[in-house]
Amino acid sequence: MSLPTIEGMAPLLQVFDMPASLAFYRDILGFERVDDSGAGDASDWVWLQLQGVHLMLNTAYEADARPTAPDAARIAAHRDTGLFFNCRDVDAAYAYLLSKGLRPEPPQIQSYGMKQLYLTDPDGYVLCFQCPA
Repeated sequence: MSLPTIEGMAPLLQVFDMPASLAFYRDILGFERVDDSGAGDASDWVWLQLQGVHLMLNTAYEADARPTAPDAARIAAHRDTGLFFNCRDVDAAYAYLLSKGLRPEPPQIQSYGMKQLYLTDPDGYVLCFQCPA
C-alpha cells in the first residue's frame, strides 16, 4: 500500500497583523484570496493562491487578546521558516519588488548553483525567489 497522490500543499503562517500581511502577500506579491474566516481583511484566517502556490495565514492572537506589539522572541523564531518559490526570472522579480517599494538585496548566485533573491515578510518569515543559475 502506498500514500495516495498528494495534490498540493498549503503552509500556514501565524501572523501578527492580518491587514499588513495581506498588504504584502496580496497587494505586493499578487496572491489572490481563495477563502477566509468571514471578516475580509480583518479575518483571523485567510487562504491565498498565486499561480498554483497556496498559502494560509492565521492570526497569532484572537482580536480581543492581541497585544499592542508583536512578541520579539516569537518574531525572531520566524527566521527559521523559509518559503522558497521557483521563479524563472529572479532578476525580473527583483525589479518588480523594487518597483513596489521594497528594498531586498540584489539576487546572488550561490555555490550550489542557485540564483536566489531573499526578503522577509512583515512578520519576519524568509521568502526566497530562486532558479538554477
